[in-house]
Amino acid sequence: MGALRVGLTGGIGSGKSTVANMLAACGAAVIDSDAIARAVTAPGGAAIDLISAQFGARFITPEGALNRDLMRQLAFSDATARKQLEEIVHPLVGAETAKQAAQASSACIVFDVPLLVESGRWRQKVDQVLVIDCSEETQISRVMARNGWTREAVVQVMAGQASRSQRLAAADICIYNDASLSLDALTLEVGLLAQRFGL
Repeated sequence: MGALRVGLTGGIGSGKSTVANMLAACGAAVIDSDAIARAVTAPGGAAIDLISAQFGARFITPEGALNRDLMRQLAFSDATARKQLEEIVHPLVGAETAKQAAQASSACIVFDVPLLVESGRWRQKVDQVLVIDCSEETQISRVMARNGWTREAVVQVMAGQASRSQRLAAADICIYNDASLSLDALTLEVGLLAQRFGL
């Protein structure tokens, strides 16, 4: 009997990372696809030369990392460019994710994947999908407070993600983490879930 494989997802500002940290504290092996994507696009990362060859040197910072702001602007305005970037980054993230999963020794491996629903390929890789949900207004206010973004910038990112209804349709388990839920209540809920996951 192998480890239970859980796909964790949620829209920007939903509290997904908070839940991931709580599950890790309960003993889950959490594999953060965003962190891996940042690593492969950091100075010396495996994606840097490929990105420079595909998009040009101006998309690489003087330090040798991906210029995220410039790439974000391009990717949101040009679907082809976004697809080209994904074709470079996703296989590298996939390979590192598989490597980390093979090395994990927990009864439960949590794959923290922001675009799990959008990717279409994660469903068959996990036993259960855990969605962290909240109202769109809560998402916007959280991200504005956390990142200092304008409302328009948050809405633009949300428009590029699956809708709430799409995520909920993909969920085996859902935690409703709206502004009314206290951190203590969320901790309790995640703790009960951890027990279900064999932790």
